[in-house]
Formats: sequence, C-alpha cells, structure tokens
Amino acid sequence: MGVIMFSIMVGILALIFAAYAANRVGKADPGPERIRELSNIIHGGAMTFLFREYKVLVPFVIIVALVLVWKVSLSTAIAFVSGAFCSALAGYVGMNIATKTNGKTAYAATQGVAPALRIAFMGGTVMGMSVVGLGILGVAVLYSIFGDPNIINGFGFGASSIALFARVGGGIYTKAADVGADLVGKVEAGIPEDDPRNPAVIADNVGDNVGDIAGMGADLFESYVNSIIAAMIIGAVVYGVKGVAYPLILSSMGILSAIVGTYFVRIRKDEDPQLALRRGTYITGILIIVSSFFITRFLFDSLNLFWAVVAGDIAGIAIGLLTEYYTSSLYNPVKRIAESAQTGAATDILMGIAVGMKSTALPVLVLVGSVLVSYHFGGLYGIAVAAVGMLALTGMNLSIDAYGPIADNAGGIAEMAGLPPEVRKITDRLDAVGNTTAAIGKGLAIGSAALTALALFSAYSTAVDLKVISLISPKVIAGAFIGGMLPFLFCSFALEAVGRAAYFMVEEVRRQFREIPGLLEGKAKPDYNRCIDISTAGALKQMVLPGMLAIVSPLLVGFILGKEALGGLLAGSIITGVLLAVFMANAGGAWDNAKKYIEEGHFGGKGTPTHAAAVVGDTVGDPFKDTAGPSLNILIKLMSIIALVFASLF
Repeated sequence: MGVIMFSIMVGILALIFAAYAANRVGKADPGPERIRELSNIIHGGAMTFLFREYKVLVPFVIIVALVLVWKVSLSTAIAFVSGAFCSALAGYVGMNIATKTNGKTAYAATQGVAPALRIAFMGGTVMGMSVVGLGILGVAVLYSIFGDPNIINGFGFGASSIALFARVGGGIYTKAADVGADLVGKVEAGIPEDDPRNPAVIADNVGDNVGDIAGMGADLFESYVNSIIAAMIIGAVVYGVKGVAYPLILSSMGILSAIVGTYFVRIRKDEDPQLALRRGTYITGILIIVSSFFITRFLFDSLNLFWAVVAGDIAGIAIGLLTEYYTSSLYNPVKRIAESAQTGAATDILMGIAVGMKSTALPVLVLVGSVLVSYHFGGLYGIAVAAVGMLALTGMNLSIDAYGPIADNAGGIAEMAGLPPEVRKITDRLDAVGNTTAAIGKGLAIGSAALTALALFSAYSTAVDLKVISLISPKVIAGAFIGGMLPFLFCSFALEAVGRAAYFMVEEVRRQFREIPGLLEGKAKPDYNRCIDISTAGALKQMVLPGMLAIVSPLLVGFILGKEALGGLLAGSIITGVLLAVFMANAGGAWDNAKKYIEEGHFGGKGTPTHAAAVVGDTVGDPFKDTAGPSLNILIKLMSIIALVFASLF
C-alpha cells in the first residue's frame, strides 16, 4: 500500500504543478484587443468542437460500459468509464489552457524570444502534467480499490476508446481546414499563410489544437496508462507484488523528474530555443535512468530490469532523433524533396514517398534491438517495463509537444493582428522549433505505441495461456492476414474522410472569395465561423467508421476464429501498423518541411512553380502525418487492449 499511496501523492503533485503552470499563463499579459479577439475566436472554436465530440462519445461510453457489465464485470465497467473520463478531462484541461496561451505568446514575443518561449512552454506543461497526473492517479486509485490489475485494464480500454476518436476526429478537423486554407489561399489566391483574408485560417488554427494537443494528449495518455497496466498484469504473474509495484514507482519517478526538468527549459543569452527544450528532456531522462537504477537494485537485488528500462529509453530517444533526420530541413532527405519540386508536384510526391519508405528501416531496427535486449534481461516483463521506461518521459515530452501548436498559433495571431515583422520573426523561430519537436513527438509516440502494443499482446497471451502462435495453423494465418490488412483499411477510411471534408472546405473558401465584395482587397471580413462549422461537422461524421472498425474487428475474429487467430490478428496489425505509421508520419513531415525550406528562399522561394508543387506535396502529406499516421498508434493499442479486456470470452 505504501507504493500505491506514493503514486497517488505524485499524481496529485503533477496536477498541482499543472495548476501552477496554468496560473502562470493566466497572469500573463493578453495584449491588445485584436490579439485577444483572435485568441478568443480560436478558443471558442476549439472548445465547441471538443464539447460536440464528447456529446457524440457519451452514448458510446454508456453502451460499452453496459456490455462490459453484461459480459465481463461491473468492476471492469467502472474502470472503463473512469479511463474515458480521465482521458477526456486531460484533453479538456490541456486544450482550454493552450488556446488561451497562444495570444499571450504572440504578445510576449514583442518583448523577445525568452518571454515567448516561457509562456508557450508553460501552456504546454499544463497538458503534459495533466496527462501523467490523471494517468497515474487513475491507475493507482483503481488498484487500491480492486487490488487486481486484470480489472483495471478496463481503465486502459476507456482511455484507448477516447484516444482513437480524439485522434481521428481531431486529425480530420485540422487537415480539412489546412487543405482548404493552403490550396485556395496559397495556390489559387496567392496570399500568405495565416492571412486574415483567408476564411479557413481560423479553422486551421483551431485544428492545430484539436489535433496536436487534445489528440496527441489522448494518444500519449492511452500509451502511458496501458504500458503501466500491461507491466502490472505480467509482473503480478512473474514477480508478484514487486512486479506490480515496479511500473508504478518508475512512472512516479518519471513525473518527479519531469517537474525538475521544466526548470531547465530556460533560454540563456542568444541561445537557440531548441537547446533549451532539449536540455529539459535530457535532464528528465538522466534523472529517470539514475532513479531506476536504485529502484531496480532495491526491489530485485539485480540490475537486469534496469537494462530493460534503459533499452526503452534509448530506443525512444533514437527514434526521435531518426525522425528529426528524415523530417528536418537541416538534412539531405528534406532538401532532396525540395529540389525535386522544381520538376513539378508529381516528382515532389514521389520523392516524399521514397523518403517515407526508407525512413522505416532504422526505427524498426532500433525497436528490434530494444525488444531483444529487454527480453534478454527480463523476458516478457522486460518488454513491458521497457515501454514504461520510454513513457516515463511523457510528462516532459508532451509538454514540449504541446508547445508546438501554441507557438504555431502565436505566429498566426501575430500575422493576423498585424504585429511588426520582427515579432513574426520571433514567432517563426519558435514555430520552427515547434515543427521539430512535433516530428520528434510523433516518432516517440510511434515507438511507445509499438512497445506498448507488444506489452499488451504479451499480457493477452498470458491471460489466455497462449504459449505459441503456430504459423502452420490456418486460423492463425487468417488472423495475421486480417490484422495486416486492417491498418491499410483504417488509413483508407481516414484519408477519404479528410478528402470529403476538405472538398467542402475548398468550395466554401472559393465561395467567400467570389461572393464577399472586397474580401481579397482586405476591405471586408471573412465568415470564419462557417469554415469552423464545416470542419467540425465533417470530423464528427467521418470519425465513426474508422473508430468502429478498430473496436469490432478483434471481437469478431476472437469470437468466430478463436484466441489463437486473435493472437495472429494482433501480431499482423502491430507489424504493418508500426511500419505504416512511421512511413506516413515521416513522409508527411518531410513534405511539410520541404515546402518551408522553399519558402525560406531556396529553389526560387514563394510564388514560384516550385513552391506551388511543394504546397501540393505538403497537402498530401498533411493527412498522412496528422490524421492517418498518428491514429495508427491508437489502432494497434486499442485492438490489443480489447483482446485483453475480453480475453475470458474467447
């Protein structure tokens, strides 16, 4: 019980720190009326979408809870509702503060880089600390009540369900707006990004929040709690009480380390903001590794599991750095894509696909190495604690990741509010750092999803006593093929949804340019709310089909073909899901930064045919990296947790 109380206290401390960060943001100067007006519009649009999304999800949560009461247990249903509630609450708190931080960051940029970075990072810290605080608190409280990690897997199921719809819905919203804003604004009308004359520009800024703050927060909340739960389930079988306590202590120390790490995110004189953010990450990582050394030695009188934790940490950092290499304009892959745009959109797209495919190789080898090392030192439990070790960094990583959309919004507000060019240079600098942190965050999300899904798969195998999956069994082969196909079908649904919603957005922007007198001359205001409504309605309508695919597929295979076939489905989906997620995230990020590289003045700069081709490539890449790709992380974890929750029925 001492470990449980310690975890509960650390969870409460994380929430107190989130409240402290929110208070710091609240006291910041909101700036002049125009900045406040724009920030309020973005805030209102984001919160309206979130409330409408949650209204759609409430009946789903109630129906699933009733099914769990009927088929599994009341305790699991209570855990499920708790997980859904905590995930939704973390998304609400994080996005509420983030959309109030963007305008304050823009105004702080009038005073320099350091004040703007401080405000933006504090806004991101609210999201990071809310996620880890509610996550560890939910798991620890439920375990103290029920005393069985096999019951609290319902908490992970609830978190996964909300995460999938938040990621898919948020991704459809943000990319429908982004595609409309880019294709009609940049390419057809020839006006700059974030130009206030563009009717879709506010919807685009709202989308950054619902996709990359609420969506990413729900994604990592799900990975965070599911990695802990999977390790607790396997640990209870292998080590008993110590095996349950270990992941809770590791995660708690990760939160404490992240709190300390936030105090190192400070810009020294003339320092690159990227270095300040990396310093906070490195300090957090070092503290986690040092503390895990002593915790492992104390609990097990051996360092075997410590090396499994280190393997997870190193894999997370390595995948993040590899993602940066393939998606940053500092390196050759992105520069080659930008160069290829000189011969048109087709070659730009082909080169981006090639870079995305090539980028799968090294991250997979890193994951393979992490799995082999962690299994060598700790068996299946070692793989589970490697995932916990990687996700112990969540408090800091998510704070930095949420900083990105805040900085991006701040740049848009600075443009629309007509702030001086030197202010926009500062917000562009912060935004460039945010693009890099977002790419690294997506890489870490994919890596953690892979390890978490493997841990959940191991927990499922333990629960159904599945010793071996035989590839000469026709049912296993059938399950593996179905599992391998599902990520592709899922992505098809997600991309089609973006395409349909974007079509209506493009037509609406064209209509307003055509029908509102004086709009392109800056003499009239566009109807921002109409574009916000189009993105909201499109996202909520189109997110249902891919969401139900993820939930129904494992249940059908389990009931019809049995537990071995379901094991094959999980294995197949993890393999193709991880590869497809890496490919789509990195190709999309590379296309985006190739466009930005051209906009900096290379290969002719803005307004050239090369730039137009790069914009088309970026438009293809946006739903890759912000809708379908990130949603695959949740797909593979959700199917694994569903298999685990309903294991007794197969």
